[in-house]
Amino acid sequence: MRRKERSIVTTATTGSPFLDELAWRGLLHQTAGEDLVQHLATPGRVGYAGFDPTSESLTIGNYIPIKLLAHWQRFGHVPLVVVGGGTGLIGDPSGKSAERQLLSAEQVRANIEAQRGIYEKVLDFSAGVANPAEILDNGDWLAPMRYIDVLRDVGKHFSINQMMARDSVATRLREREQGISYTEFSYMVLQAYDFVALGRSHGCSVQVGGSDQFGNIVSGIDLMRRMDGRQGYGVTAPLVTRADGGKIGKTEQGAVWLTADRTSPYAFHQYWLNTTDADVTRYLRWFTFLERDRVETIEADHARAPHERAAQHALADHMTELFHGPTEVERVNAAAQALFGGDVRGLDDRTLREVFAEAPHSSVARTALEGEGLSLIDLLAGTTLCASRREAKQFLGGGSVQVNGERASADRRLTTADLLHGRLVLLRRGKKSWHAVEFDA
Repeated sequence: MRRKERSIVTTATTGSPFLDELAWRGLLHQTAGEDLVQHLATPGRVGYAGFDPTSESLTIGNYIPIKLLAHWQRFGHVPLVVVGGGTGLIGDPSGKSAERQLLSAEQVRANIEAQRGIYEKVLDFSAGVANPAEILDNGDWLAPMRYIDVLRDVGKHFSINQMMARDSVATRLREREQGISYTEFSYMVLQAYDFVALGRSHGCSVQVGGSDQFGNIVSGIDLMRRMDGRQGYGVTAPLVTRADGGKIGKTEQGAVWLTADRTSPYAFHQYWLNTTDADVTRYLRWFTFLERDRVETIEADHARAPHERAAQHALADHMTELFHGPTEVERVNAAAQALFGGDVRGLDDRTLREVFAEAPHSSVARTALEGEGLSLIDLLAGTTLCASRREAKQFLGGGSVQVNGERASADRRLTTADLLHGRLVLLRRGKKSWHAVEFDA
């Protein structure tokens, strides 16, 4: 039977409020299931997205499928978060050029528990709503299955030819040095069975995810039809990228995470605040839950006065409040204002630590501050602000260097009295160039 799938023109009206919401946001790429719109006309449909517990946190890239589930819930349907307690022991080969490092069962369970709070920030799990979200672990139905039963009842429905043609497999087969193990090759069988199990236990009929998961979604739909005679559906979002084609959620320091232990609220806010003008209006649609009229107002304001960066501020505040709360938004905005204005002495120790982690920084022995203190010229020459002592003298002579927000002279020497919270000095050249120095014991 030929699978039914189609690409979506994102400017069109689909006839489904849920799909239309995704379309105007640019989050609708493909659907599977010819009568999907008619199917979605009935509220309370059950849909799911799957997440691999490969880490204790999730990144911005992982957020998009969660957001799809959030829109699904807001339009009256039931969202299921399926965590891979079973499949996570194997690892999805999609998008991977080499075999994954296998995790222990204990680490997978720990990762699942650590990720729970992320889903709870975006989805409503409260019993008071008609369609509360639920977190399910596919290890609950995959682990009890016997190998011989998987081969007889599930594996017989898969064509090896089709499996080898799948991009995630074909790419690895072309790389002879890497190849693909039978373990990862079998991943798609287990993932497809998730759809069958969820259909049986929860009446689940829709799977959502990124476009890289479309093949896996269609495999699940086919398996559900073959094993149970049930109709399944799929909805995917495009793989979102920057205007220059770069990957979303990457910085020079690495991935941008959704938890404060991996990416501080200050760094998280700064990531969104530094969004380019070419990306910011698309990001408002993709990542925020701001209503359409509000987004369009921000877009119009940004077009009239891009230098005011109203769109970037709205994006950064919204995303930071979503994952870290309104108090953190106030704190990081106060920190950014202090850094911009140079008044950094009032920053608390925690904020200074976050600034230190994000700004260019270096370490100097605390003993350098003893006696007559440390020459600022000598210190500057070892930072990212100056290339030499001569350049340091030049900048100091021109009055462009500040120490902890105060303009410094060429004969300035640093002592322990200059330390913020007993350990840091913030140097600034001009309006935007910062360097943090930590004085170790």
